[in-house]
Amino acid sequence: MTATVILFPGSNRDRDMIAALTKIAGAAPRLVWHTEADIPPTDLIIVPGGFSYGDYLRAGAIAARSPVMAAIIRRANEGVPVLGVCNGFQILTEAGLLPGALMRNGGLKFVCRQVKLEVTNANTVFTSGYARGQVFTCPVAHHDGNYFADADTIKRLEDGGRVVLRYAQGTNPNGSVNDIAGIVNEAGNVLGMMPHPENRIEPAHGGADGRPLFEAALGLTAQAAA
Repeated sequence: MTATVILFPGSNRDRDMIAALTKIAGAAPRLVWHTEADIPPTDLIIVPGGFSYGDYLRAGAIAARSPVMAAIIRRANEGVPVLGVCNGFQILTEAGLLPGALMRNGGLKFVCRQVKLEVTNANTVFTSGYARGQVFTCPVAHHDGNYFADADTIKRLEDGGRVVLRYAQGTNPNGSVNDIAGIVNEAGNVLGMMPHPENRIEPAHGGADGRPLFEAALGLTAQAAA
């Protein structure tokens, strides 16, 4: 399976993502710089965390207008899974691939700690390695992770099963409406999430709770079942 990691000026979680994918998939992912106009065929595209363009204007706003985003949108429309983590989530909303916005945390402070996530939809390409209602631990590290959308959008997300991850057990670190931690697009192949599953894939991380997400997205879960 081939994974592709998109690199922007100011990205800093790309190295963590590369290390995680290499360990899980057994091969290093392809790296694509933000100025590229095309993405070669791939099984998974990941927009990692960090502070693309220094978070100027708004977090993710400048990166969302980079040349590579047209290629990401094109691949997403073709059905290729796209995962945006933290700043990647912010970029996907700014690019219009996902609805809503990520605002300043409710406490107006950067948060870096472990949270609990509940899987509210286990029928997506990203969450099929979990059980619905399963709660697992995952780290967060962000300043602008407060998910917000208008009431009609929130209703569409909730009614359509597009809220796939929710902060659980009172661990919402940023004030996100309805404790939303991760959402998918209408087709279910684009996931944006604020927590960092790449930092929870082996015992050295304190647990491997994030590993099933990557295994599912890369098709490794289905291969193991076969």
